[in-house]
Amino acid sequence: MEPDLFTAAAEDRQEKDPASTPLAVRMRPRTLDEVVGQQHLLRPGSPLRRLVGEGGGGPAGASSVILWGPPGTGKTTLAYVVSKATNKRFVELSAITAGVKEVRAVIEGARRASGGFGKDTVLFLDEIHRFSKAQQDSLLPAVENRWVTLIAATTENPYFSIISPLLSRSLLLTLEPLTEDDLRMLLGRALTEDRGLGGAVTLAGDAQTHLLRIAGGDARRALTALEAGAGAAMAKGEPEITLRTLEETVDRAAVKYDRDGDQHYDVASALIKSIRGSDVDAALHYLARMIEAGEDPRFIARRLMISASEDIGLADPGALPLAVAAAQAVAMIGFPEAALTLSHATIALALAPKSNSATTAIGAALADVRAGLAGPVPPHLRDGHYKGAAKLGHAQGYVYPHDVPGGIAAQQYAPDAISGRLYYDPTRYGAEARYADVVERVRARLRGEQPEGRTADRAD
Repeated sequence: MEPDLFTAAAEDRQEKDPASTPLAVRMRPRTLDEVVGQQHLLRPGSPLRRLVGEGGGGPAGASSVILWGPPGTGKTTLAYVVSKATNKRFVELSAITAGVKEVRAVIEGARRASGGFGKDTVLFLDEIHRFSKAQQDSLLPAVENRWVTLIAATTENPYFSIISPLLSRSLLLTLEPLTEDDLRMLLGRALTEDRGLGGAVTLAGDAQTHLLRIAGGDARRALTALEAGAGAAMAKGEPEITLRTLEETVDRAAVKYDRDGDQHYDVASALIKSIRGSDVDAALHYLARMIEAGEDPRFIARRLMISASEDIGLADPGALPLAVAAAQAVAMIGFPEAALTLSHATIALALAPKSNSATTAIGAALADVRAGLAGPVPPHLRDGHYKGAAKLGHAQGYVYPHDVPGGIAAQQYAPDAISGRLYYDPTRYGAEARYADVVERVRARLRGEQPEGRTADRAD
């Protein structure tokens, strides 16, 4: 971002006519202290503080950094603040349009500036994940020898998109989505400050709630929607941005869904009951309502994992691993892409064969334990490894299952108080039909009988 006549003219126009510049650009912080959110990266002595010259000099120079985070979390903003606050030469490139030729030109200019004027160079490289391996390789000598201090920004996982040598020579700083409190503070500034809307309009409470939801932690999206809503309100001569005006402007209806109230639990309950009822279309409807309302994707993923055990269980043993994998993927990628993963899992669970046998089994076992049906562990199952155990009769008479044909020894495992009670009642739906056949044979062998029919009482 080296100064030139065109840049100077553009900045002069922005000062004289703020409306010519997007609100999101006008509201960019001018110092690190004005940055909203990301406080874990802005502590005294942090790499970003050192890049702007805070914390003094000394033998430990400022490190190159890679900023990784979703769109609208402040990667470009932080680089912009550094460009304004540092006394270093600042150059900006985008990996979308730049190549090795441009990178080499910056590096050569940095070496001349350092040798001729004692001026260090900061290179901001946006969208670095778009660089090929060869293009990233071209940065290595400059970063390693500190001919430039690199600030690279990426929305992609750097462990997959950035070469290892460059990662090892840089500090990886992770940016988090902005919280609603962060965005609320940012919107307040934009509404009142002169460089923003200067108090020309106010924002209704329900409109602000809707705006925060559609922003999804993205400051740029929030400010863009606010600017559009403000323009529409002023065009109609209204002093306030109402929910209706905002809905018309951003073409997104406000979903009636309170994440802290009844709607939160009602819609979540409807999602799970629709999956349980195998109505895939209803399940997708409720999933869409939760996503559109800005529900935490991790909450949805947790509910799906519970459903996989509660309502599907052994009828489809692959359901729980699928739900767990979906939860892990959601935690890694976040919205908006997480909506695809949640849809994938919801459809699979809704269409899976259903069984609540795991739910009823543990419920019956817990009921007996809570009713006092426990009793001592049978002596032959007790620990026999310590000195004196044999004198107490512990582990005596235990039959090692691997030593008998079929691997099932006819002996008592349950305490006397519940001996003969059966908790697991398998269905014959889906894959659980196999377990239903197996459990009959195993129970008969444990009683020393042939696997024909049931002779023990069932647990209520």
